[in-house]
Amino acid sequence: MTTTTDFISIDAAGSLGGLLRERAKRSPNAIAYRDFNLDSQTWVDRTWRDIVQEAARWQAAFKRQGLKAGDRVALILRNCSHWAAFDQAAMGLGLVIVPVYVEDRPENSAYCLNDSGAKLLFLEGDEHWRRLKPVLGQMPQIERFVTMRKVADDEPRLVCASDWLQPTSAAYVALSLDASSLATIVYTSGTTGRPKGVMLSHRNIMSNAWSALQTFAVYPSDRFLSFLPLSHMLERMSGYYLPIMAGATVVYARSVALLAEDLLSQQPTILVSVPRIYERVYARINAQLAIGSPIKRKLFHLASSIGWERFEYQQKRGPWMPSFLLWPILEKLVAGKIMARLGGRLRTAIAGGAALAPDISKVFIGLGLPILQGYGLTETSPLLTVNRATDNQPASVGQAAPATELKVGDNNVLLARGPQVMLGYWNNPEATKAVLSDDGWLNTGDQARIDPSGHVYITGRIKDIIVLANGEKLPPVEMELAIISDSLFEQVMILGEGKPYLTALISLNLEQWNKLAAQAGFPVDNLNTEVVHKLLLERIGARLSSFPGYAQIRRVTATLTPWTVDSGFLTPTLKVKRAKVLEHFNRDIAALYENK
Repeated sequence: MTTTTDFISIDAAGSLGGLLRERAKRSPNAIAYRDFNLDSQTWVDRTWRDIVQEAARWQAAFKRQGLKAGDRVALILRNCSHWAAFDQAAMGLGLVIVPVYVEDRPENSAYCLNDSGAKLLFLEGDEHWRRLKPVLGQMPQIERFVTMRKVADDEPRLVCASDWLQPTSAAYVALSLDASSLATIVYTSGTTGRPKGVMLSHRNIMSNAWSALQTFAVYPSDRFLSFLPLSHMLERMSGYYLPIMAGATVVYARSVALLAEDLLSQQPTILVSVPRIYERVYARINAQLAIGSPIKRKLFHLASSIGWERFEYQQKRGPWMPSFLLWPILEKLVAGKIMARLGGRLRTAIAGGAALAPDISKVFIGLGLPILQGYGLTETSPLLTVNRATDNQPASVGQAAPATELKVGDNNVLLARGPQVMLGYWNNPEATKAVLSDDGWLNTGDQARIDPSGHVYITGRIKDIIVLANGEKLPPVEMELAIISDSLFEQVMILGEGKPYLTALISLNLEQWNKLAAQAGFPVDNLNTEVVHKLLLERIGARLSSFPGYAQIRRVTATLTPWTVDSGFLTPTLKVKRAKVLEHFNRDIAALYENK
């Protein structure tokens, strides 16, 4: 493992395009990306030289199309090295990238493409083309659709990349750009209302990647496993631009469904993920423990407990304990086996994009996976805070990133200022003015407290605060996180605004429910019985035992239908669209408060 860094400074890069130019100059033969080739069923490595050569071909094609600096080009593509080559070609020429979520609904994609005025769209192939074709009429401004794989269609604007990209002897170009110029328009995932286009500059993103590199170690020998969508700024900054800046390798996972296999075979050293992935792994472990022997359960809990106490000792927050002498045995019997399932080489795991329950963090940290939780927004490129390896408080989202100012304003809202704060919202000055002050302070919309050591604790989101009829206020997120740690529950949404008590909408994990129903003798497809509701409330109550008395769920409605992106219930980053869920289940919600 190489422990010498090779960071490219912001001044040396000048722009995001300059970042690739400088990396290819420094380490042309080093492995930049690894893709899985579906035809040969093998992993294929590509060097930095390979990427700049492909990017140069894209640049030649962009010029033939008549595109110029400031024009918007978009892509709907799964994570792969071609995503990087397309993006870097655009960055070098001063074009503006508009990434669109692969799994988003067609009408949302069309809205983002039309609102941004994108002139060209790069998409994967037949599957994505069929999804978009019914809404082509909503995107008249797109001059060219380029597919990665051939599509049989007579649309005159459609062409395959293999036909459109021609050989070129031209070198990759990175124009001398003002670092404050617009680099990308990233549409928020839209938990409420229409997505807003966040305008981020070259400096916004580069300064954020540079700040992140000051908070945790990254070496040229490191290997990232990329599976979060590159249309999400967490992955794009920390799993794409940051590795270029550091010279690390990125392996593109085949899919989330095959993530467990890819972790084993590719053995990443750094993992960047949203909490939902860690929650699923945690739920799977608990499900396996539930059917395992009492001895296995006891060993697991002993390992995670002693491991946590060792962590607290290493962090200088706890004493040395004689039980630490058991760790070598517990590591061999329990912790080491779980870490081996994650590839066996993970040195750092980053959690961001949403809140990760502290209890889940503590279990993984106790078992030897050093999860560093961070916090940020698309509007901040995205990093605002992150825990440090030597000062990791899992209940917090860490301390401010370098060059970042934080303060708590009226109503305990967190305000942020720094070089990563967006230019504003595309075509939406009113929305910009609502969150960004004249002196550069961004209203995050999240309530927080900052302790004396600078650790930030997110306590709620202004729009999500529930006020009961008796005046009690509570943020539902922490309760939902506690409930969802039970593997039976796939998605949860707590209700109670203006009501005398709290209720919950629950989406059950079908596999777990089938097992439970078979054991208990319940009808699998009938959730609307008193005995089922009693069981669900008992399971929920067990997870909420540490919360105040008024923060308890009194009634529940459950469904076996999963909440998905396609159904409109989840954003592409797997956050619940509360307004959509409320609208769909309005009759069920009304029934929860009848005769009470």
